Amino acid sequence: MLLHEGLGSVARWADFPHQLASRCGLEVIAYSRAGYGRSDPKPRPWADDFMHREATEALPELLRRLQLDRPPVLVGHSDGGSIALIAAGDADLDLEGVVALAPHLFVEPITLEGIRRVSARWRRDDGFRRAFSFHHRAGSELFEAWSDAWLRPSFKAWDISEAVRRITVPILAVQGYDDAFGTLDQLHTLTELAPQTRRVELPDCGHAPHLERPDAVLDAIAAFLGRISSEQTPRAAAP
Repeated sequence: MLLHEGLGSVARWADFPHQLASRCGLEVIAYSRAGYGRSDPKPRPWADDFMHREATEALPELLRRLQLDRPPVLVGHSDGGSIALIAAGDADLDLEGVVALAPHLFVEPITLEGIRRVSARWRRDDGFRRAFSFHHRAGSELFEAWSDAWLRPSFKAWDISEAVRRITVPILAVQGYDDAFGTLDQLHTLTELAPQTRRVELPDCGHAPHLERPDAVLDAIAAFLGRISSEQTPRAAAP
């Protein structure tokens, strides 16, 4: 189950879902959250706990309706990675594992600086606004709701550490050395809070590892899923 980034959608995954399905031999499901892509608009303003609500209300309801025949692995990018981690810790879900690509566990200055740069470009660049709105039914409303939430002074206290501490399923965390929206402290903190985490740090990679270093990410996910599968396979009894 793919959970897109803060300004993403089904379309923004590009060819990654097909690559993932081919590489791992599993069904891959992607969806656009409310307010994103061609989904119905989401009322504004977004509260500081908008990712928690997505993780503990909207995602469980979606999974209930899908009636999957096996527990899913959540694969989330950026905000989607955060939502996946919150869901694994705080939602009453049966999961096989979590793959978090450049997730946010807490708010860093570099994250806010990056969002401010994107917001400044949004205000001055008509081409950027048109390109963004091509992927979203209500692009302006989405961008302003998301950026307003992240840049709200009260959001600086946002932190998902307590949810992460409660995660019991395996975790794969991937981040690029050159991520302009978060430091490797995010992954290091994740590993401290959830020691079952396998951490992959990629050189020559920014905030979208699955698009910038797809082969490395696909290899890491395939190996991760292989370990999960082998750990779930009952061992034969000793003679």
